[in-house]
Amino acid sequence: MELQDYETPSDKIFNDPIHGQIELHPLLVKIIDTPQFQRLRQIKQLGGTHLVYPGATHTRFEHSIGAAYLAGRLAKVLQEKQQKEFEKKKEEFEKEKKKFQKEKDKEDILCVQIAALCYNLGHGPFSYVFKDKFIPKALELNPDDQWKHEEASVWLFQDIETAVQDIVTKELKDELKDHDLIFIKELIKGVDTSHEEWTATGRTMEKSFLYEIVVNQWNGIDVRKWDYFARDCHYLGISNSFDHQRMLKSARVCEVKTEMKNGRNHICFRDKVADSIYDMFHTRYTLYLQAYQHKIVNIIEEKISEALLAAKDKSTKLSQAVESISEIKTHISGTEEVDENTRTNVLEKFTKLTDHIFEEILYSTDDELKDARTKLQDVVKRRLPKCVGENRISQNMFENKQLLQ
Repeated sequence: MELQDYETPSDKIFNDPIHGQIELHPLLVKIIDTPQFQRLRQIKQLGGTHLVYPGATHTRFEHSIGAAYLAGRLAKVLQEKQQKEFEKKKEEFEKEKKKFQKEKDKEDILCVQIAALCYNLGHGPFSYVFKDKFIPKALELNPDDQWKHEEASVWLFQDIETAVQDIVTKELKDELKDHDLIFIKELIKGVDTSHEEWTATGRTMEKSFLYEIVVNQWNGIDVRKWDYFARDCHYLGISNSFDHQRMLKSARVCEVKTEMKNGRNHICFRDKVADSIYDMFHTRYTLYLQAYQHKIVNIIEEKISEALLAAKDKSTKLSQAVESISEIKTHISGTEEVDENTRTNVLEKFTKLTDHIFEEILYSTDDELKDARTKLQDVVKRRLPKCVGENRISQNMFENKQLLQ
């Protein structure tokens, strides 16, 4: 029985403040209901930004659901437009049409939605504060060997994979083959669709455009950004001129010819939405200028990172999380397959850590955490360092990564 012929249970409706009422496939709901995903309720999308912008308390949880919804919409739009193209030029594209229909379209859409949903699973407390400020110092990583949260996301997806498949119906479980699970993991990690060699194994090169929906390494235009631009602007109280709906309607798959021997299928947009693309990147610039790189936000997040570093060896939860990330990096760089028990034990230590570590340290009475506690008290009481100056980074300095550390 094929997935498109099987009547699945009705989709669940979520009332989202950004996208309105959205429907999600029952399998996505099963993933949402796992402890691994529910943990994202306790991780703020914008780290310490809520301490400057009081409304910015939204989390990775709702962003992930919004991204999954947009991923499904974009995938469906691309599928429908391709089908129309094939119908118009049926004889000319008969072979391509058969090739396109060999791998089930609905299965592709479901895989893309799962990847968008699970992309953020590997984030630590305060999102990028943990990833970019704390972990590099805690593990003493060099600039070329930074921690990627996508690595933990893939591990966590593998961890919930078995649990979810044990619950879903047999018919649906039979439709998610091994190559689909590989495809989902590749989507989470990201694939360079412009690379001369096609390295992905989850889908063939003809479906390269599918790898640009969740993590677009070709031009940076993907549904994750569409969701968090709209969501962040909403909760920050910053006006948003970017209209992702217009982009959705104009998207289509085109074979783009390059210096490579064969063209590659990419997601492209009509020339008439060029202004929307400009608005998208201008919105990103505005968010970085007014919120993401706000000088007080940067100071607060630096203090939070310093507090976490001071507590690293004194807090069991924190030290175990750092240890688990080190183990994940070690296993990923190795060649041996990680067994299920090892993965579960490592992830159990990591998933206990959420934004709640802030309050745990702040209200602790442990003398060993005094230094970390004082740093967080400085944040709460606004005893922050003053900005005494700034220096513009030239192109030459930017090219030398060591100068930026």
